[in-house]
Amino acid sequence: MNPFQNEVLFSRNFEHLPYFFTSHPTESEACRNSENCPFKSLLDLKKCWGYEKSCSPNLKYSTPSCNGSSRGWAKSKEEQIDLFFKQGDFGYIRERIDELTDICVPKHKNGSFLECSKFMRFCRGKNIMFDFETLTSLPEPMRYRDDVIREGQVGGYCKVKKKTLKQQGQHKSPLQSWYAEFEHLTELPKPVSNEVCDILIEEPTYIMKLDATVNMYHHFCDFLNLYATLHMNQTFSSDVRILIWDTIPYLSNFEVVWKAFTQHPLMNLGGFKGKKVCFKDAVFPLLPRMIFGMYYNMPLIPGCQGSGLFQAFAEHLKHRLRIKDNYQGSKVRVTLISRSTQYRRILNEDQLVSALKAIPDLLVRRVNFNRQMTFSEQMEISYNTDILIGIHGAGLTHMLFMPNWGAVFEIYNCEDESCYADLARLKGLYYITWEKSDKIFPEDEGHHPTLGAHAKFTNYSFDIAEFLRIFKKALVHVRRFGPFTRKQDSCEGSKCNNTFVHNEL
Repeated sequence: MNPFQNEVLFSRNFEHLPYFFTSHPTESEACRNSENCPFKSLLDLKKCWGYEKSCSPNLKYSTPSCNGSSRGWAKSKEEQIDLFFKQGDFGYIRERIDELTDICVPKHKNGSFLECSKFMRFCRGKNIMFDFETLTSLPEPMRYRDDVIREGQVGGYCKVKKKTLKQQGQHKSPLQSWYAEFEHLTELPKPVSNEVCDILIEEPTYIMKLDATVNMYHHFCDFLNLYATLHMNQTFSSDVRILIWDTIPYLSNFEVVWKAFTQHPLMNLGGFKGKKVCFKDAVFPLLPRMIFGMYYNMPLIPGCQGSGLFQAFAEHLKHRLRIKDNYQGSKVRVTLISRSTQYRRILNEDQLVSALKAIPDLLVRRVNFNRQMTFSEQMEISYNTDILIGIHGAGLTHMLFMPNWGAVFEIYNCEDESCYADLARLKGLYYITWEKSDKIFPEDEGHHPTLGAHAKFTNYSFDIAEFLRIFKKALVHVRRFGPFTRKQDSCEGSKCNNTFVHNEL
């Protein structure tokens, strides 16, 4: 089997491939030079992501759907579409690229260089030196400190634009800006070399400050922004190093996701204590909690959905991690997320699952996305789910991997109305949640450790008939927009009679 046939095995939709080849020149050239590549006709389609200045609207990766009202955010439909594209799509990358400004300019052709977007939300540099002497005396944990790099501990053989640098400090914060790491940038008296550095890292290196690695929602802020950074930097090779800005070794159930970005083991600062470390080629990615950032803290105009950036991110992971598409027929694949945590468990979960299994032409699966299941296994389930059901919690982040026709039923949002509703909009999914408060039954009022009664700190039972009524909305959507052609659909209470035929894409 030739290597290009892997695309046939791992993707049923080839529409993304022209964009894949655009951003992966090595694979593009390999296909062009191979006698066995079946995708040669896709290499010269001139497709673009949407952030390129020369990208015409008819060639870009996607256009958001803005069928709803902007509720006063925009004066016209065109303005509404444009604003969504800038807030949560590839237009965000275009604006960050336009912001790039020189912070330190080289003194000669082999000198150092640093440029950053506004407020240092993204930076990249050449021949940059960090002195990690401070790490020898800092107590753990140091991950979220803003005093790791102090006076005289960062520099380059370049001319620092001190006024420009000072103007970037308004967002100084561990997970919002790189300003704390470059605030004391100084001009070195001679070029970066083995004479200046205890350790010289010559491979391209992405240096990352991470959010909470135990929580999927927050950790995927890191991964999504890293993917956006690949576009910012226009480099998609996996032959890069990733350095975690922490002295404690990385440990997370989501570790496999890094393989979508690097073929090398992760590095951390633990081995650099007391050392002067120089980076020939360093990228400082977009951060997970930026003000008006990507994914978290993101303002999102009402009435729109469908971010090409989020869809491309899902395709990137699917391709790099070789996630299999197990779609085999006309049955709708339903996944209910079961929780074994102290709070937000579904108390009558068995009855809800039984009610779903009584509906013909469904493949119903109950899963517990915990550490007993590898994240690769979890992702394969999510990529092969048409309807995802779960109570408010980080596991709903699995919607990122669902097919575009999919639906998310956040059975109860626990009074956090926009979190997963907005994530579903960004992914372009149909979203529904519980509607009638008199048909949901909390175990008690909820007991937050410090805030008293709280909807997120208790467990719930749900009226079965009401559950099925709302679920049917998701089922109708999936069968209408997915690879199905509806013949008849009638439901009464918990008894449904559904007959559908499969329509090949």
